Amino acid sequence: MPLQLSEIARLLEAKGQRQYGREAVSQLDHALQCAQLAEEAGETPQTIVAALLHDLGHLLATERAGEASQPQQQRDDLHQYIALPFLRGLFAPAVLDPIRLHVDAKRYLCVTESGYWDTLSPASKRSLELQGGIYTDEQAQRFIDQPFAAEAVRLRRYDDFAKVPGKPTPTLGHYMDMARALATA
Repeated sequence: MPLQLSEIARLLEAKGQRQYGREAVSQLDHALQCAQLAEEAGETPQTIVAALLHDLGHLLATERAGEASQPQQQRDDLHQYIALPFLRGLFAPAVLDPIRLHVDAKRYLCVTESGYWDTLSPASKRSLELQGGIYTDEQAQRFIDQPFAAEAVRLRRYDDFAKVPGKPTPTLGHYMDMARALATA
């Protein structure tokens, strides 16, 4: 059953206060910074909302597993897929597909961009290994040929840079207004 926008906002406000994996920011700070980077880059509202919600599956995974769950400890939580059933009734593929593809975009960039691996944080390198590792050239080509893969690659870059402690961002309400404008009836 899809979440209501008010439930998404509450989840981000409450569960989003947790640390984002092993990074120095909270889940909410990461989401807001990612959306801000997408907005500053002139992305479509769909890509901006995808940037805001791309890691919602982490919050839903911990919600389902209980408070003691720590995503990305020993295995991948498949967060890019967990959120989709909860969002599918609200958003079009232009929002959903970049969310679904953002993990694979990291795998893609590692094989197609020299030095990309070296730019990843230790936590991101660890999660990459849990998520299947670097793509082969053939896998990378299949990935980039998918609809919304280019948006997912850009979202991935915002994701990589959205880990700055204390960085000022627009409010969650600012981005939830965008989400509301995109939500289907």
